[in-house]
Amino acid sequence: MTRLFIPRDSSALALGADEIAAAVAAEAQRRGESVEIVRNGSRGLLWLEPLVEVETAQGRVGYGNVEPERVAELFDAGWLAGGEHASRIGVVDEYPYLKRQQRLTFARIGITDPLSTEDYLAHGGLAGLRRALELDGAAACELLIDSGLRGRGGAAFPAGIKWRTVLQAQAAQKYVVCNADEGDSGTFADRLSMESDPFGLIEGMIIAGVVTGATEGYIYVRSEYPHAIATLNEAIGRARAAGWLGKDVLGSGRAFELTVAKGAGAYVCGEETALLESLEGKRGIVRAKPPIPALSGLFGQPTVINNVVTLASVPIIFAQGAAFYRDYGMGRSRGTLPIQLAGNIKRGGLIELAFGVTLRELLNEYGGGAASGRPIKAVQVGGPLGTYLPESQWDIPLDYEAYAAVGAVVGHGGVVVHDDTANLAELARYAMHFCVKESCGKCTPCRIGSVRGVEVIEKIQRGEQRAQQVKLLRELCDTMLSGSLCAMGGMTPYPVMSALEHFPEDFGLSGQHAAAA
Repeated sequence: MTRLFIPRDSSALALGADEIAAAVAAEAQRRGESVEIVRNGSRGLLWLEPLVEVETAQGRVGYGNVEPERVAELFDAGWLAGGEHASRIGVVDEYPYLKRQQRLTFARIGITDPLSTEDYLAHGGLAGLRRALELDGAAACELLIDSGLRGRGGAAFPAGIKWRTVLQAQAAQKYVVCNADEGDSGTFADRLSMESDPFGLIEGMIIAGVVTGATEGYIYVRSEYPHAIATLNEAIGRARAAGWLGKDVLGSGRAFELTVAKGAGAYVCGEETALLESLEGKRGIVRAKPPIPALSGLFGQPTVINNVVTLASVPIIFAQGAAFYRDYGMGRSRGTLPIQLAGNIKRGGLIELAFGVTLRELLNEYGGGAASGRPIKAVQVGGPLGTYLPESQWDIPLDYEAYAAVGAVVGHGGVVVHDDTANLAELARYAMHFCVKESCGKCTPCRIGSVRGVEVIEKIQRGEQRAQQVKLLRELCDTMLSGSLCAMGGMTPYPVMSALEHFPEDFGLSGQHAAAA
């Protein structure tokens, strides 16, 4: 019997993966071929989806961009034995886009059946949890601190320090909350993790619970991710049936329960305190700090809040040790970062690499240049509120401190590419407009500043008193940056000011006029 792997994640489903699976099954039956179809997750080579893999003696051979109407043609080409065809990309593990990566957090995606507990265990699953159960809380937190893992959701706060704060807090009830409200443009690492390797996230959350003394966990998933929600709920049920969750985790006597909560679609709920408000059934409005959530979080109790990639990185750190993870990366940015390459790019997808790679490497060696074939003009890193980087900054290593030094952010690792037809003044106006629509409204700099920002940029675009308006825009951005309660208003100036600084001609200004203003 030949095994074929057909992805079941959202990107593949949107491109007809279910229809392909049905066509393969029907064609195999018609020809009397014995096949087993495994619905795996996506490998992250999104420009090749649906990517069907056929298990052969040479390894799993991939066929990209498969269409239902070409399934019979693939059978004719002998694909069950890895036969040649125009869509054949060869042994997938040897494919350069994948082979050059350092996959730690995403080591299993696309390889296993996401809902198979047997597959998960066969590929190193639960080794981290078993190690965590052997350690006391303080030692486990030190291990995480030593690994150098920082929050992959954007703030980059050391995960181990956050966990230690929750561990040391005195409370009858503690919580673990996973922020899966992935709303940044061009980001999909959280979705891929949840849909393609849900047990990795579940194990990371259980470890967080047993280490800090939390017995309840919530995964807050954005409502636009129905497939992720369904996959997580099914995986949680199977984990509970296997004894990984419940009152007696792996027979340890430790309890941990897990629930999926669906968000209502507000971008600001990606901010941890607004998320907590939403999770408590209230309107998602940012809380003032202090107190910090680690001391007074969900329902006023000590709460670990990390995003999906952070928590999914935890199992390998406990399984392999702090030094193993710390040996990847540079400076204070340790380990690997799942980079999501999107926008006007030929080969978009998920790339997991150690910190230190440059944008130029990503755009050329992985992305293959702009999809339009035109020169790339600007790259936005870190979501819709991230900085626009011109070509002069593409050789800066992807590192939290190196990016901060030039006023940029790594954020969640989203990379959105624009070619030379993009108008950066219009994109800057959109950043302010986005803030208008998504602000929770609690603080004046964000609520009012964004509205005024749209008006000022439109005046600059129309040529109305440009020098004065540019000066006003800079002052407005400074107010938002310094006075906003959270990163919603505090980061909106990043794309605006970087567009103004690096692409003044799009605002009808010369470089000297922009600098003078």
